[in-house]
Amino acid sequence: MTESRPAAVVILAAGAGTRMKSQLPKVLHPICGASMLDHALAAARELHPAELIVVVGHQRREVMDHLASHAPDARAVIQHRQGGTGHAVRTVIEAVGLDQGTVVVTYGDTPLLRGQTLAELVHAHAAEKAAATALTTVMDDPTGYGRIIRDNRGAFAEIVEESDASPGQKAVTEVNSGVYAFDAALLAGSLKRLPTNNAKGEEYLTDVIAILRADGYHVASVLLPDCNEVRGVNDRVQLAQARRILNTRILDGWMRAGVTVVDPLSTFIDVGVRLAQDVEIGPGTQLEGGCVVGKKARVGPGCLLRDTKVGDGASVTHAVCVSAEIGPGVTAGPFAYLPPGSKLDGREPGRPENRGKRPGRKGAHEA
Repeated sequence: MTESRPAAVVILAAGAGTRMKSQLPKVLHPICGASMLDHALAAARELHPAELIVVVGHQRREVMDHLASHAPDARAVIQHRQGGTGHAVRTVIEAVGLDQGTVVVTYGDTPLLRGQTLAELVHAHAAEKAAATALTTVMDDPTGYGRIIRDNRGAFAEIVEESDASPGQKAVTEVNSGVYAFDAALLAGSLKRLPTNNAKGEEYLTDVIAILRADGYHVASVLLPDCNEVRGVNDRVQLAQARRILNTRILDGWMRAGVTVVDPLSTFIDVGVRLAQDVEIGPGTQLEGGCVVGKKARVGPGCLLRDTKVGDGASVTHAVCVSAEIGPGVTAGPFAYLPPGSKLDGREPGRPENRGKRPGRKGAHEA
């Protein structure tokens, strides 16, 4: 493997996610048009790893079915018992046989982590010639996170879990994200030595860092400016918070690309949507799935479009459109419903091409 191409990215997605209080596996909960796991996979793919691995456990059949249909390039490794993060990675090493190159570890419930951030982690890991490199960040409220302790020169010294931290260490605001880059050979050896003398009797990946440091190996760190990237999602409140952050990121990207969003606070756009230059999105609008909107078209206010194509210069207001097609220059709405298969192309109403209208009522383009 090259320094910029890891031997593997391992995404941990085996947890039960009980705080979601859902029959749906936690990592499959949707956010902005894709599951949390899909977002984690997309970030990992930006590294072009030789192996893209997802550790599955709880409700593994559902997660494996999702991978088969949405991510056939990913390899599932089953963690038959929930033995901790270290045990999960050891299961991968034993199943796949990773013994050289760089192994990156991320999580299926961290949907805001960017591929660019992972690339910076891998680059720093190679540049430092480190045995391991930890991704850290600073949080105003670090409660619940392991603290990063540095020596007098500011170099990485250790990770102290909150339960073991002294009052002075608890005051530290730099925290461990749990995302790492490892030297594969050193990782494999350290995983065999993980202790289980903790409250849960589990093997923790954090202890690999302590083992490597004790053996005299160099452990590096990369400080992430935006702590939101590594915030995990454990319940519906955190899911909503992550959705808002990701939606803001999506809207910012489109506005910088030449799209007008009149009211970002009431506008929601999925990751699979495609917008042309000079599109205007009115307030109270949701664009879901694979919507495509052409140049100078206007959508909104008050629209819900799913998997719908809007032609150049068209106008859609106060409408619900599902798997429909609105031709160039056509006006749809206000107060229109276009069911799946509807097509408006500006021809005379009543023709087969304009099957968006309902019997006894005006067509959508006449409303």
